Amino acid sequence: MTRYWEPGTTIEWVYEGTGRHAELPNVRPMTVVRDDAGGLVAWLAPGTPLLKPVLADGRETRYAGPVGMFTEKRVLKLDVWRGTGILKASPSGKPWSVWYFWGSDGAFRGWYVNLEREHVRDPAGRRTSTVDHVLDLWINPDRSIEWKDEDELEGAVAAGRFTPAEAERIVADAHAAIRDVEAWAAPFSEEWQTWVAPADWRVPAAPTTHQPTLVAEELHS
Repeated sequence: MTRYWEPGTTIEWVYEGTGRHAELPNVRPMTVVRDDAGGLVAWLAPGTPLLKPVLADGRETRYAGPVGMFTEKRVLKLDVWRGTGILKASPSGKPWSVWYFWGSDGAFRGWYVNLEREHVRDPAGRRTSTVDHVLDLWINPDRSIEWKDEDELEGAVAAGRFTPAEAERIVADAHAAIRDVEAWAAPFSEEWQTWVAPADWRVPAAPTTHQPTLVAEELHS
């Protein structure tokens, strides 16, 4: 029987490391908004401390290019989520999550569909784990769709991160997500873009399950 988390529970939303970077996960402490048979919805608050893989010199992995980002040496960095918060919905049985973005003025900017492995839950450890599949979609407020990071998926294949067959399956998953958008299925139909975080919710503490090898100079809370 699935154990669901109560709203307000702090969990870790984890993107597992893979291949030569298997020991370097991306760990984001988040607060549960809703958790039931339909899926998990959680809030990444502004200023949340997190762990993320970066290049050995501290730069974001994307600076290594679409192939090098999968082959260059990485280290873990203790950092903080900057900018506005993000609401994330992980629909049950789907190989993607849907992220809700707002601008600094509070206006809703759009939906980000992050292709990823279906989540594996660890109720006792308060963790939900997945693997990022690189390819993404951006859905504008008018429901128009843009593909993102196609070059990075090609780079992942060139680097041996995915096989060509795995990349084809990821592209197929993206098309399945587009069909959900066109049908305006959940979670798109659930109007989460109007949601506002409760004023009394605190920013979660930094992850403690991994020891970073590179620490950011400053954490802002």
